[in-house]
Amino acid sequence: MSLPKHLVDAQIEIEAHARRYGLDFFATVFELIDYERMNEVAALGGFPVRYPHWRFGMEYERLKKSFAYGLHKIYELVINNDPCYAYLLEGNSMTDQKMVMAHVYGHCDFFKNNQWFSPTNRKMMDQMANHGARVRRYVDRHGVEEVEDFIDVCISIDNLIDRHSPYIQRPSSQGDSDGETTSSPQKLTARRSYLERYINPDEVIQREQDRLQQEADELASRFPQHPQLDVMAFLAAYAPLKKWQQDVINIVAAESYYFSPQGMTKIMNEGWASYWHSRIMTQDVLTCAEIVDFADNHAATMATSPRSINPYKIGIELFRDIEDRWNRGRFGKDYDECHDLDEKLHWDRGLGLGREKIFQVRRIYNDVTFLDEFLTPEFCWRQKLFTYEYNRKRQGFDIFSTDFKTIKQKMLSQLTNFGQPFIYVEDANFANRGELLLWHRHDGVDLDVKYGRETLSNIHSIWSRPVHIRTRIEGKPRLWSHDGTEFTDGPFEG
Repeated sequence: MSLPKHLVDAQIEIEAHARRYGLDFFATVFELIDYERMNEVAALGGFPVRYPHWRFGMEYERLKKSFAYGLHKIYELVINNDPCYAYLLEGNSMTDQKMVMAHVYGHCDFFKNNQWFSPTNRKMMDQMANHGARVRRYVDRHGVEEVEDFIDVCISIDNLIDRHSPYIQRPSSQGDSDGETTSSPQKLTARRSYLERYINPDEVIQREQDRLQQEADELASRFPQHPQLDVMAFLAAYAPLKKWQQDVINIVAAESYYFSPQGMTKIMNEGWASYWHSRIMTQDVLTCAEIVDFADNHAATMATSPRSINPYKIGIELFRDIEDRWNRGRFGKDYDECHDLDEKLHWDRGLGLGREKIFQVRRIYNDVTFLDEFLTPEFCWRQKLFTYEYNRKRQGFDIFSTDFKTIKQKMLSQLTNFGQPFIYVEDANFANRGELLLWHRHDGVDLDVKYGRETLSNIHSIWSRPVHIRTRIEGKPRLWSHDGTEFTDGPFEG
């Protein structure tokens, strides 16, 4: 539904304010839809058209019932696209619609300028429709059940991708044109030619040459030669799949890569949009009659919970903290090495660099680097951050630590790879039987047996031969295996 005149006027006004503050965004198209259509679009991940699958219908029913019972309300949806598409909920108050518009322009600026979104498809609206058309053709040819079952398998492993691969430029070819890849032995420098045979004896050089050749031969016989993090791409390229199955797994992987930057920048993205909707509304748009309604809705968005992180709240407060620190010069060697607490409390060099700094941060950081770089003990203290653990005796959660390093490490571990394990393809010809060996890079957290069992089963349905994963459980090397019918767990030696 096209926007009525009063919303068009509001959009023109808010867009002008956003550009005046320096926000830079693609053309933004707003559509006004009712709550049923909003739930439909939300269930499809923000896109009006996607490939058919039962999980979208299930998500729609969940959202519909949750809205009917007053458990949630979707104020806005915005899509990373060129042009950006955003949806306004019909029936919202004028104050809400203005706040949503200002929030959307913050998102659109972030989508366009943050480096982690730079490799994303800016025509994903069309691409999603294309994916849907291709999957529907496969459904017509092979049947709903067969196609949906395979999509189920692909979705279950859509997190087994290399999220950083789109940002890495690799050489088109490796090694010399003649295929020679064996390294030459490193020789010690002999200052006199007559010392050469003593410093670099022929038998030592030959042994080293033989060792390097053996390593090169072992590497050449290994497939893949190095552990590969993008499990989905490996399966799409080398698993015995039909052409339509290969296309479907590539579709699911492409959409996973498209949504990946949104997960990598959730705190920053929502914080940036909240920062600008707050500033634009309070400084430029709101009337006296609207300020209370805005404050009420804004406070609800920023509500905190002792059991979870609110990305809106952490993001906006950290951007404000960065702006304040760089305005007052509370950074750098002099500030860090100052041990006078009173002087640090009243530190103000009047630099006025805050606005410039937050625009720079918006451009180059993601959530992990954002928190790693700018989270401070003072910020954690002001925001009352802490870690908690389950108390078995009391059968409840207790505050575990208010130590800054512990809090920071906990937050970073939850954000790194979305808190999910790193799984690599290690050997596609394990035990010389064409079986697939995966490797779990253990970072201090053991794999969950239930999820491990299901993942191996689904990968087996793609690989069609036994699948294994080596990991560590309680500090001991273990090998989990699935042959299509049975899951086994045993010690690993190798």
